[in-house]
Amino acid sequence: MTEPNGESRVLATDAAIDLIREIRRDHPGILFHQSGGCCDGSSPMCYPAGDYIVGENDVKLGEIDGVPVYISASQYEVWKHTQLIIDVVPGRGGMFSLDNGREKRFLTRSRLFGGGEGCAVAAPASTGG
Repeated sequence: MTEPNGESRVLATDAAIDLIREIRRDHPGILFHQSGGCCDGSSPMCYPAGDYIVGENDVKLGEIDGVPVYISASQYEVWKHTQLIIDVVPGRGGMFSLDNGREKRFLTRSRLFGGGEGCAVAAPASTGG
């Protein structure tokens, strides 16, 4: 999904792409779901695609390196004016996230879309699971 000015809703740093590719060697089909839980939404969870059921209220933000990125509709409402940037930092991933145990974890950073264009964008359709 892109904004009217052509910016993607979700991007990844080179470090995140490297970790995605490392994880895909063990789990070829993966997806991200942007957490809205204990970490104030800063931890994108990485799951095997077959182990996570995308809900009808989940919104697909886009793809990074061919991996789909979803967010719940309620989280989307909070973050709809921002571009999410998936990055990597030292540490442990979420308990059920595939980055756990690799001594580095995914982290979501964000930046506001410039010029208020996020305000003019209608909410995307949910995925329908």
